[in-house]
Amino acid sequence: DTYREIARLLDESRSDRERYIARQVERIRTALAGAGVRAEVSGRPKHIYSIRRKMQRKRVEFHQIFDVRAIRILVREVVDCYAALGVVHGLWHHIPREFDDYIANPKENQYRSLHTAVVGSEGKVLEVQIRTFEMHRQAELGVAAHWSYKEGVDSDEAMARRIAWLRQLFEWKEENPEAGDFIDRFKSEIFEDRVYVLTPQGRVISLPIGATPLDFAYHIHTDVGHRCRGAKVNGRIVPLTYELRSGEQVQVLTTRQGGPSRDWLNPHLGHLKTSRARAKVRHWFKQQDRGKNIAAGRALVDRELHRVGLSGVSLERIARHFHYPGAEDFLSAVGAGDLNASQIAAAAHALLAPAPVPPPAAPAGRPGPKAVPRGDVVIGGVGDLLTHMARCCRPVPGDDIIGFITRGRGVSVHRRDCPNILRMPEENRERLIEVSWGSSGDARYSVEVAVDAYDRPGLLRDITTILAGEGINVVAADTLTDRAERRARMDLTLEITGIGQLSRALNRIGRLRNVLEV
Repeated sequence: DTYREIARLLDESRSDRERYIARQVERIRTALAGAGVRAEVSGRPKHIYSIRRKMQRKRVEFHQIFDVRAIRILVREVVDCYAALGVVHGLWHHIPREFDDYIANPKENQYRSLHTAVVGSEGKVLEVQIRTFEMHRQAELGVAAHWSYKEGVDSDEAMARRIAWLRQLFEWKEENPEAGDFIDRFKSEIFEDRVYVLTPQGRVISLPIGATPLDFAYHIHTDVGHRCRGAKVNGRIVPLTYELRSGEQVQVLTTRQGGPSRDWLNPHLGHLKTSRARAKVRHWFKQQDRGKNIAAGRALVDRELHRVGLSGVSLERIARHFHYPGAEDFLSAVGAGDLNASQIAAAAHALLAPAPVPPPAAPAGRPGPKAVPRGDVVIGGVGDLLTHMARCCRPVPGDDIIGFITRGRGVSVHRRDCPNILRMPEENRERLIEVSWGSSGDARYSVEVAVDAYDRPGLLRDITTILAGEGINVVAADTLTDRAERRARMDLTLEITGIGQLSRALNRIGRLRNVLEV
């Protein structure tokens, strides 16, 4: 009864289906040749018995079986797979939910192929599989036979070790569901270093791994990139920092007028991956009004210097450091995107690195006031006082500092721009005292750092690895995750020896994948 019901639903004989598939195969061959894609194309109708078994195995209805009529396309290179996919989607309307990219995301047995379902002529559904000859050999013969083919018959011992290792790996994955992160990293090692995405017209675009919709927009056309304000991937709106994956269809959303944002050049925000796109953005800003560039550059410099606690540095000194004749030329270059925030912070730290200052000589015959070191702070004119770093502003070596004589707790060391110092009543200012950084290299200072990022496996590990590499102790860590937005905020309490050490670590953390702000 089931057999007859499936035959009735097919509404055609096997020979009719074979003739229909032969016509579609010829149509695909012609289209691929016209697109310059060399390929072998074949097709076959699924037997009624096989259809019945699949319906039972997957517990689905007949109308949910999409490979009743199947076509296979074999090509030489991975890039040709996506080119062929674009040709197929250009011929017929594809069914989005029935697209699987097993090249970018192989099955656990390392099966790789592109699967898509399209509504062909006469309204009949076709399943199309696209893969390289090597992928096909591996699919037909298995991973073990594929390795044997590649290495020859003299590699039996090495072959046996590899097969055993692969079997053990997949068994371990079944026994340890939490091992998914490791398995994903293992798979990623065999991927290409490119992603292949599609335009709405089916054109294949090759971009570096990590490329964003904004990189895609600039690849299409410079003007499209400048006017880009959003993007859709597979029909869903995504942020401009979204990392594209092979096989995705990308649509750029633009405005009639407008230009790029300076934030697109900030490496911490992750808008652009390709140097080609960044160069186009920088060129756009260079063409804009110099006055606007100066204003934008000033805002960026002020924000960055405040972020790393170096707001007291002279702009003229930083300009000379970068070999600009004056502050306005320097700010114009920053506004145009020639210099980024990390370079500015590093230069400011280098300029403010404290140099040892000898104490003034006392008049002959009478002892003068001594500068008494306490830890890494030198107190001028007063002896036998304890010092501690103020919690309100947490100064670190390199900051411009001042001391406040407390009642019973010695000298509290503040940054000069600390709000508590700036708002201090006049009657208390007589207790302020000049202090400076000494030369002790062993003292450590506590600072608090916040990291905002899109959450991903291994993010905290990557951050702590950087901190350990810089010799920074992590005293406390508090992580808050927003699962709906896939965002994470990490509040870290660190022990550092100086602002240079901190600046290096912040710059490296800011360049990590998915990190938005430090």
